[in-house]
Amino acid sequence: MPARTLPTLPIADVRAHSSEKSCYVTIGTKVYDVTSFLSDHPGGGDLILEHGGQDVGDIMADDISHSHSEAAYEILDECLIGFVSNEDILNGATQSGKPAEIVPLPPSKAGLAELQDMEHNGKPLYAATGMSSEADLSKETDAVSDYKTHKFLDLSRPLFMQVWNGGFSKDFYLEQVHRPRHYRGGDSAPLFGNFLEPLSKTAWWVVPTVWLPPVTYGTILGLQSLGVLPAVAYWFTGLFLWTLVEYILHRFLFHLDGYLPDNRVGITAHFLLHGIHHYLPMDKYRLVMPPTLFLVLATPFWKLAHTVFYYDWFAATTVFSGGIFGYICYDLTHYFLHHRNLPAWYRALKKYHLKHHFADYQNGFGVTSRFWDWVFNTELEINQPKIIKAT
Repeated sequence: MPARTLPTLPIADVRAHSSEKSCYVTIGTKVYDVTSFLSDHPGGGDLILEHGGQDVGDIMADDISHSHSEAAYEILDECLIGFVSNEDILNGATQSGKPAEIVPLPPSKAGLAELQDMEHNGKPLYAATGMSSEADLSKETDAVSDYKTHKFLDLSRPLFMQVWNGGFSKDFYLEQVHRPRHYRGGDSAPLFGNFLEPLSKTAWWVVPTVWLPPVTYGTILGLQSLGVLPAVAYWFTGLFLWTLVEYILHRFLFHLDGYLPDNRVGITAHFLLHGIHHYLPMDKYRLVMPPTLFLVLATPFWKLAHTVFYYDWFAATTVFSGGIFGYICYDLTHYFLHHRNLPAWYRALKKYHLKHHFADYQNGFGVTSRFWDWVFNTELEINQPKIIKAT
């Protein structure tokens, strides 16, 4: 193909070309004008028009319907008219130090090379995380090569002192801590490397073991003092309020990224609170909250419940009990989303949450539901089209 500068086309424009007069198709980031080929297609032009304006990578590679030959892809190459400016390209341009070399494409070899780096195993490579799919979260990280490449943390050595003494800027730290790794040496990477190490790990079953008894006790007190219907109403009020608390904690405390102090105290605190989970999202012993930490976080909400429902101690306690039950559901759901095969509805929730890790950590803060993400416009799109490379 002769050297030429090809434009970047908005996805909406590509999808609009789906008629006999003008028919575009895409494979990955490439856009092809196949209008002239409609009458010559062995399967008939109608078959192409069914997929006009859409990605045909899966269809062309499908052995069941009809596996296309190399000649078919060569014909497509002659029809190449540009590149689609989808979310992944725009994200790449935003993250790049030379966005003009990516959009429009490809005015320079460097820009084209950077775009090609955004594709991995036929799928979009998200610039913010360096990953393509939830499967990447479980791919073992080579500690030596990762440290040589990124100069961040050595997974073979205790992490706490590396963060404390690393001298990292806030921007560098946030960039690296949100690029997930997977420890290949066992269930958990070393955090302290001393007697504190066991205190940093919490098995999932600890959460219901510690918190279900007080929740049960508080609920019984409410039922005995308030009566069944009022107690149930207060209890479910607390459960509903927890869903909002969950969203607020995840978005405005755990992801306090923009307001993080640019010093080692703030960076280390962020790492211990939530950063380590994004850095090592599949660490099964650092997925649920240690009881001591949750006790610290829960104390203000105990006081808040008794301030709002000041008129009845038992009502406030019942609301709080419902909220703590919501927390138990949250932590167990969080663990199972990472480490269990789940029924159909939970599989959709799992896909949603894991995309928060491998694609866009600045959205998708709901764990037990997407409701508050929908309310506050931070919902993730989980059904984006795949980017497929032509072979």
